[in-house]
Amino acid sequence: MILTKKFASVLLTGTLLLGLPGGAFAKPEKKVADLTVLGDSLAAGQTPYREIGSGYGDYLKARFEQSQYKGDLNKHGVSGYVSSQLLKDVLTNTDVIQSIEDAEFIVMDIGANDLLRELGSNDLVKIQAALVGVQNNLNQILKTIDELNPNVDVYVMGYYNPFQHMPEEQQASLMPLLENLNQTIEKASEDNGDTFVPTEKIIAKRYQEYLPNPADIHLSEEGYKIVAKEFWKAIDGNLK
Repeated sequence: MILTKKFASVLLTGTLLLGLPGGAFAKPEKKVADLTVLGDSLAAGQTPYREIGSGYGDYLKARFEQSQYKGDLNKHGVSGYVSSQLLKDVLTNTDVIQSIEDAEFIVMDIGANDLLRELGSNDLVKIQAALVGVQNNLNQILKTIDELNPNVDVYVMGYYNPFQHMPEEQQASLMPLLENLNQTIEKASEDNGDTFVPTEKIIAKRYQEYLPNPADIHLSEEGYKIVAKEFWKAIDGNLK
């Protein structure tokens, strides 16, 4: 068989490429994204029916994998946690500290239980003190994370309205408190160079699907997925 010069050149080039390490069509190396999740029952993945399932961290990890990232998922969410308890973990819990040090990304939510446990008192002084406590503790949490791992990217969730099933007159008195809580979280996030991720509007759009149990404030599977999407939008925007 007589080879033309052009075909012979193509054949030689292909042979050389196949001889390179990994071959000509080797898949690009996946980027590392170890993900740590901190916070309360939402970080833990508590369902509307008092079970622990997949939370926003699990679904966010899946989005990383779909975008050609690899890495570990370390969940440290604890149902009922308040900000002082998370602060203690960040300062003294060796497993939590190790996860923070190893992480490329940290996502978290904390502060709602500080407020919820004081609502029943109807004592505005105690409620205001709870918000101040969230501010101080969250600032210390984020500062400590930065000291443990200066290169980690931290994303802090703003809370959705968990009172959607209540009458409007009851919500009218509760919503300003939720807004104050989210403003407190947002300010602490910005003061520490971290990213605040709001969820109130997105959950409100389909709250009957995302909050299916009127007697419980936790998200459905679809609710956690949409929160993970909001985290991913913020992360992906910062990666570009």
